[in-house]
Order: sequence, then structure tokens, then C-alpha cells
Amino acid sequence: MMQKLKPILGSFFYAGFLPNAPGTWGSFFALFPIYFIGVYAPWYGIALFTIFCSFLTVWVSAECERVWGGDPSPLVMDEFAGQGMAFIGISFFSGLGPNILLLFAGFVFFRFFDIKKPLGVNALQQLPGGWGILVDDLLAGFYAFLCLKIVLYFI
Repeated sequence: MMQKLKPILGSFFYAGFLPNAPGTWGSFFALFPIYFIGVYAPWYGIALFTIFCSFLTVWVSAECERVWGGDPSPLVMDEFAGQGMAFIGISFFSGLGPNILLLFAGFVFFRFFDIKKPLGVNALQQLPGGWGILVDDLLAGFYAFLCLKIVLYFI
């Protein structure tokens, strides 16, 4: 039973199989819980979301790699954790409009760092097991967080 459940959770209910950039789809779908958590349970909610998605990624990754191969693209739960990291400590606004811009900016920053893998992000993929799958996304999310904080400072 668990062997069948892990790929379903890891791919976020098969969202990782959507065409042309499963990581981007995973990051996009992560924005929905991030928005609601950010509005109703600000920093601690996003922190708990990120921790939960991190543990889930490590827990499902071995089975997902067994089924789909090394660092499989359908596994998008790591994008959920990394996208959550981008919003830890970010305050959401009272209106939906500014929050959509905030979410869009965090999404773009995270995808940039996750795809380009600069500043040590790429090296972290070499960590064993699910840690290599997860930690590079957390660092990409941290860099996205820094960029978002800088932008918000100047606004």
C-alpha cells in the first residue's frame, strides 16, 4: 500500500506528469496552499508547510527513484518545499491583487534559482538519497526568499 502511495504523493497526485516542465507545475501548484497558509497562519504556517513537504520529499524519494529512476522529474514534492522556503518570513498583504504579484515574484525567483542552479545549488544534488533531491530546492528557495525580501524592502 505504501509503495503505491509514495509516488502519488511525490508527484502531488500526478501533477508531476503534466507536460513540459513538471517542476514548474509543481511550483505553481504549491502556490495555492502557500497563499492560504500565508494569509491565515503567516510565518509559522509557511515554516511548518516547508518542513512537512521536506519530510515528505525525503520519505517518498527512494520509492519514486525506484519507480522512475534517479532524481525523477515527476517527483515534485521537493518543489513544494523549495517554493515554501521562498515565502518563509514574507508577510502577505490584505488584498488578493498584491498577493498575486507577491506569489508571482516568488515563483519566478524560485524557478530561476531551481533551473539555473547557481551559487552552490547544483553541488547539493550530489547528497545521498532524498537529501540531494530536496536540499538543492531548499537553497534555491532561500535565494528566492532573499530576492523577494530585497524587492519588498524597496517597495
